[in-house]
Formats: sequence, structure tokens, C-alpha cells
Amino acid sequence: MRLYTIGFTKKSAREFFGDLLRPSGAKRVIDVRLRPSSQLAGFAKVSKSGGDFEYLLDRLCDMDYVHVPLLAPSDELFTSYRGGDITWDDYCERYLELLAEREVTHELDQALFDDAVLLCSEDRPERCHRRLAAEYLQRQWGDVEIVHL
Repeated sequence: MRLYTIGFTKKSAREFFGDLLRPSGAKRVIDVRLRPSSQLAGFAKVSKSGGDFEYLLDRLCDMDYVHVPLLAPSDELFTSYRGGDITWDDYCERYLELLAEREVTHELDQALFDDAVLLCSEDRPERCHRRLAAEYLQRQWGDVEIVHL
């Protein structure tokens, strides 16, 4: 199984859709953001009725869109880290504990993740929960190749 990750900040729509997503060969985007409909999301903002982001994924990249909040951090955890109340290392530990508590590998359909892209806002994967989620799934499911776009 190949699992990609991508963040949209510090990228133009042309780079995001045309240079990174479309040539990846992925089938779908799995949104792991806590708030995918935030006004701060720019071209990656989604709406409950299906918006521009989903349309662009379909038309430009022939990809499906799925929001999987089970892989998003809790609001409390996100706020604690963003507010500087906990360190990155603490955040990582607590986020991985949260995934285990949620039993994500039992709750999620593994087939959904084959040739999928985990989406979050951070431009680089080093300090983003999408990387942590991908590595967690890799440890749990075994044969997972992770590719950061």
C-alpha cells in the first residue's frame, strides 16, 4: 500500500493540484484536519454541501475527497500545542495515545487508504499530525509505503 501526505499552506493552487497531487497517481484525498471548513484554509476550504476544493480535486486530479475526523487531533490537544502549553514531543505522544484510544486501525477501512493522500495544513510533514498518522498506520498495518508530497 502506498500512502501519501500533503499540506496546502505555502503552496499555490497550481503547485498543489498540478505539480504535486495530479502526478502522484493517488486516487483520493483523505482530509485529517480538525476544521476543514475554516476560512483560513484558502483553496483547501471544504463545505458541507461540497465546495470548490472537492470540485477541483475531481476535475483537476480525478480524485475523491473524504474527511476522516478520527485521524484529527482533539480540539483540546490542538489548542494546547498551538498555544504553546505543550511541546511538540508531548503533542506527538498524546496524539499517538489518542489514535490508540480511538482504535483507528479497527475503525477505518484499510482499503480506503491505498493510494490515498492524507491532507493537513502544515506545509512540511516534520511537525504535522498527518506524518504521525501515516507512521502509526504503517506500524499497525505493516506493508505501507509513505510518500510525502
